Amino acid sequence: MTEFAAALSYALAWSLARLPWWLLRATADGMARLWIARDAREARVTRRNLELIRPELDPAAREALMAEILRTTLRQTFETLRLWTRPAARNLADIVEVHGEDLFDAALRDARGLIVAAPHMGNWELLNQWLASKTALAILYRAPESRVGEAFLRRVRANAGGEVEQVRAEAAGVRILLKRLQRGGVVGILPDQQPKAGEGEFAPFFGRPALTMTLLGRLAHRSGARVLLCWCQRLPGTGAPKFALHVEAAPEAVAAADPQAAVAALNSGVEAVARRDFVQYQWTYKRYSMQPPDCSDRVNPYIDLY
Repeated sequence: MTEFAAALSYALAWSLARLPWWLLRATADGMARLWIARDAREARVTRRNLELIRPELDPAAREALMAEILRTTLRQTFETLRLWTRPAARNLADIVEVHGEDLFDAALRDARGLIVAAPHMGNWELLNQWLASKTALAILYRAPESRVGEAFLRRVRANAGGEVEQVRAEAAGVRILLKRLQRGGVVGILPDQQPKAGEGEFAPFFGRPALTMTLLGRLAHRSGARVLLCWCQRLPGTGAPKFALHVEAAPEAVAAADPQAAVAALNSGVEAVARRDFVQYQWTYKRYSMQPPDCSDRVNPYIDLY
C-alpha cells in the first residue's frame, strides 16, 4: 500500500510538472499571496525569522521581503517537481554556469575523501543530480514521519542518475558515511538542519545562537576529508529556470577537534552562502526553536505560532 501511494504521488507530481513554466510560476506567486492573506504557517515562520535576524527593517520592508521569500520558495517547489520527474541529463542542461568545478575535481582526486556541505540554498535537488553526474556518493537524509513520504522521496531521488546511496540520519548511517570517507569516497550533508538535543552545539547564525550539528565536524576531523560548500543558485529571468552551480572551500575550522569551534566555522560558512542571495535561503524553517540553557531568553521564539 505504501509503494502504491508513493506511485500515485509520483504520478501527480509528473502531471503537474508537465504544465508550462509560466503557469507554474503564476500558480506559485498566487499561492504565496494566499499564504500571506491567510497568515499560513510558512508566512508566520518567515516573518518571525526576519524579526529575529533583520530587526533593522521597518514592518513594511519586512513584509515585502517576506513576500519575496515566499514567492521564491513556492517557485522552487514547482521547479523541484520538474527536476524529480525529468531525466537527469535534461535537468543538468539547466545549469548554465558552474563556478569552482576545478576545486571539486581536485577534491575527488584527493585520497582523503570529500564531504559536500549543501546548505538549504537555491535548489539542492538539482545539486544532488549534478553531484551524481560527477561521482558516486552517499547522501545523509532525515526520514519523513510518513512512510509514504519516505517511499516517494526514495523514488524521485532515484532519478538523480549515477550511484547515489541514501543514508538515514541515525547511528548506523553515520558509520556508513565514515567508512565511505575513510575509503576516499564522497558524502553529502545538509549542514543547517537543527539536530536533536544532545547532537549539536550552539553557535551564532545571523547573529543569534542556533543549535548546529556536530556530525559534519566529527566526520571531517576523524577522516581528514576535505569539506566543500556547494549550492545551486537560481538565476534571474522570467523564462524556464536556469541555474548557476557554486563550489567553494569551507572554512578550515569546520574540521576542528573542538566541537564549538567546528560548528562556529560551519555556521559562518553557511551564513556567507545565504547572504549571497538572501531570498533563496530556506527561511520557512524554524531554525532557532531551541535556545541555549544559559540564554537570557530561553523561550522558543516560535511558541506563539503553533
